[in-house]
Amino acid sequence: MTALVVKGATVVDGTGAPGRVADVAIDGGRIEAIGAGLTGRRTIDAAGLVLAPGFIDMHAHSDLALLAEPEHLAKVSQGVTCEVIGQDGLSYAPVDDRTLAEIRQAIAGWNGDPPGFDWSWRSVGEYLDRLDEGIAVNACYLVPQGAVRMLAMGWDDRPPTTAELDRQRELVADGMREGAFGMSSGLTYVPGMYAGDDELAALCEVVCAEGGFYAPHHRSYGAGALEAYAEMIALARRTGCPLHLAHATMNFGVNKGRAPDLVRLLDEAIADGCDISLDTYPYLPGSTTLAALLPSWASEGGPAAILARLADPAERARIRHAMEVEGSDGSHGVPAEWDTIEVSGSPDPAAVGRTIAELAAASGRPAFEVFTERLVADDLSTTILQHVGHEENVQTMMRHPAHTGGSDGLLAAAKPHPRAWGTFPRYLARYVRELGVLSLEECVAHLTGRAARRLRLADRGLVRTGFHADLVLFDPVTVRDAATFDDPKQQAEGIPYVLVGGTAVIEDGRRTSALPGRSLRR
Repeated sequence: MTALVVKGATVVDGTGAPGRVADVAIDGGRIEAIGAGLTGRRTIDAAGLVLAPGFIDMHAHSDLALLAEPEHLAKVSQGVTCEVIGQDGLSYAPVDDRTLAEIRQAIAGWNGDPPGFDWSWRSVGEYLDRLDEGIAVNACYLVPQGAVRMLAMGWDDRPPTTAELDRQRELVADGMREGAFGMSSGLTYVPGMYAGDDELAALCEVVCAEGGFYAPHHRSYGAGALEAYAEMIALARRTGCPLHLAHATMNFGVNKGRAPDLVRLLDEAIADGCDISLDTYPYLPGSTTLAALLPSWASEGGPAAILARLADPAERARIRHAMEVEGSDGSHGVPAEWDTIEVSGSPDPAAVGRTIAELAAASGRPAFEVFTERLVADDLSTTILQHVGHEENVQTMMRHPAHTGGSDGLLAAAKPHPRAWGTFPRYLARYVRELGVLSLEECVAHLTGRAARRLRLADRGLVRTGFHADLVLFDPVTVRDAATFDDPKQQAEGIPYVLVGGTAVIEDGRRTSALPGRSLRR
């Protein structure tokens, strides 16, 4: 007899088709049957609930959390059953002893740096093997281009030599063959941002040949944003590599109301045959590290070099001019707006939840001085929220037929962006139920089936016979994000069951002890 039957749910299958009431039988980790009158050893009465494919987080920063915090409540409680990690060109494989230490320092603000943690892997395959020991959800990995560049040529702001470029291509190919789904870049983060178009094209050619896709955080979300998107589209045209645009929207005051310009650019490229998709999160503020706002030249050489420049009065003056007058590349070409930059994570709890402008006013000192002192005191690990988004742009991008959902959630901060805990229920509550921006069926398709197509997961992302039983049950009337900016670490409501491979990780609204997730390998 079938192990489990979900009875009487409204099945929203991830294709965009209208929901229908049905029973769903699950056995051996897969969907065995969909119909009426099905029976099993165990039954879940799902009348009034929606059964959907588990949500796929197309832009996650759970690279350490999956291993260091096995409960992973932030994501499983949202209905997420698969995450795409290795994002923004910076993650922990491939590495050697030198670059692992540098990366740990550089992105401690994103992911933390847990004491006593076992860092014994070095290659992509070894990292995926660690995930296979048991994690909360499934994970797909992207080869991080910044980490690859760091291995091949350090933190230098220059073009690679022929040998260095060959080494990068080799590292990307190795990572793809060991199971990665593509390559990510963080083109406002060092050292990845030092790569020019020819270098990126050479790497994308490898990714394309191996059947993967390129997922860039492009060079600007502020001044020059449209040009930065156009650069990535030109790269896709040049190499034939499928393109997935990370957290694709138009931010800062210069781009208010300009999302339709981006949509036109995307639609023209798609009509010409480019394979393009994108992800967004359903919030206005962004989130990153405070050090990311520095001009790229100030970060050349890595963390130790940054701290040395911050200790030099002449270099600090040069940095200040770049940030407050010119608008540095790290600040997306927009002069620093200190009242939009809120500290979300710092060893100093008194700084958390306050903007740089507020901290400056309270201390009677210039905002730039507070900025640099915070970086030094926190050893560059400070995380921030940036209040630079626009509601009309957010809604325009989520309507696009190539759109998928990505939380971009940083889990380690003391007061993280609520998207880490609330992205997927927020889509369902605010943008489906309250605002009607998307229908329920369309929204579920964005968050499941479309994402699975981008990942080329042939038997995931839909409620279909024979597919893996990665599923979420939610109440369409009560589902909502409880996470707020004031209190962000709050479990979503209205999601009583989440199954990964047919095993419950959320049951009756509570986390079980199960760790059924594994790395998915291309």
